[in-house]
Amino acid sequence: MGITFPGVVTGGITRTAANVDKGWIDKDAARLLGDRIGGSPVTVLNDADAAGVAEMTFGAGRGRKGTVIMLTFGTGIGSALFVDGRLVPNTELGHLELHGHDAEKRASTKAKEDADLSWPHWARRVQKYLAHVEMLFSPELFVIGGGVSRKAEKFLPLIEDIRAEIVPAELQNNAGIVGAAMAAAGR
Repeated sequence: MGITFPGVVTGGITRTAANVDKGWIDKDAARLLGDRIGGSPVTVLNDADAAGVAEMTFGAGRGRKGTVIMLTFGTGIGSALFVDGRLVPNTELGHLELHGHDAEKRASTKAKEDADLSWPHWARRVQKYLAHVEMLFSPELFVIGGGVSRKAEKFLPLIEDIRAEIVPAELQNNAGIVGAAMAAAGR
């Protein structure tokens, strides 16, 4: 079974827990969850990494070389960084500082909803975040995922002054599920 987690995961152990109970920090999640389902093998990985692997295999990143960054916008901002198709795991770029705060506190879908931001106002925040990530990594492609990817036409056309191509995730909010299944199958 493949399971995703919204934080850093190394060797099945959850290392961070920014948007979930802190009791998950340093838990052997693979063993804990495997025991709960009757001892079956469990693969646990970062949720955005799982989404990114699926998008690079079956979706918007398929066949792309160079630097590709998948960003998932939801409760926080998840990230998956690929260089020539190879994942650099656990990047957690949603925690980059933007205007004195974690970027996800300003540009996540939750931030949009909590502040009741219009699409144009939120798009400006996302644009500032993308510009910051672009300055650090110079990607050729941003793939925008998470639940908001199904509404890409409401905000992506409003984002300007980004050199990288920006596309919505083709698998939308299902990318993480597909990536988790892929990780379990590749075990």
